[in-house]
Amino acid sequence: MVTVRKERPAEAATRDALLDLAYGPARFTKTSQRLREGRRPELALVAAESRRIVGTVQLWEVSAGPDLPALLLGPLAVAPDRRKRGIGSTLVHHALREAARRRYGAVLLVGDAPYYSRFGFSSEKTNALWLPGPYERHRLLGCELKPGALDGARGLISARGPLEQRPDLATLVAGLVGKDNRLVPYAA
Repeated sequence: MVTVRKERPAEAATRDALLDLAYGPARFTKTSQRLREGRRPELALVAAESRRIVGTVQLWEVSAGPDLPALLLGPLAVAPDRRKRGIGSTLVHHALREAARRRYGAVLLVGDAPYYSRFGFSSEKTNALWLPGPYERHRLLGCELKPGALDGARGLISARGPLEQRPDLATLVAGLVGKDNRLVPYAA
C-alpha cells in the first residue's frame, strides 16, 4: 500500500536518487530547475510503500508575472518498477489539494499536456507568461485552484519563497579546523 506524506529531511538523498533515475543529469539544465535553485520548496511530498520511497513531487513558490503568487509543480518522479500504478497521479492530486488548502490560486508546471490535463492543467491561460530561459512554450501549463486566478497573468515567472539556509564561508572553514588550529585532513 502506498502512503503519501510530507518528505522528511533525512529523505532528501533518497529523493535526489529517485530524480536522478527519472531525469538523469539533464534535470540540472532545465529552466524550471533555475527557479528552484537556492530555494526551499513550499511543499515536498513522497509516496512511500512500506519504508521505501517510490515517488516524489515538490511545489515551489513563484510569481506568475509581477503580482500573482503561484506554485510551480515539479519535479514529479516515480520509481521505475512502480510506474503505471497511479502513484504519480496520487502525488499530483495530493499536491493540488495541499496547494488549495494553503490558499494558492494557481499551480504552474512545464510538462506534457496529455498527462497533466486530467488534473486541470492547460496552456490556455499561460500564453502571456514566460520563463527565464529556454523551454517549449506548449509545455508551460497552468491549473487554477480558484476560478479566474490566472486571468490577466502576464510577464516573467520568477522565484519567490524562502532561501535555503547555507553556511557562510567562515562557518565552513571553522568546520575544517581542528582544536589545535590545524586543518583537518580530508579522508575520501
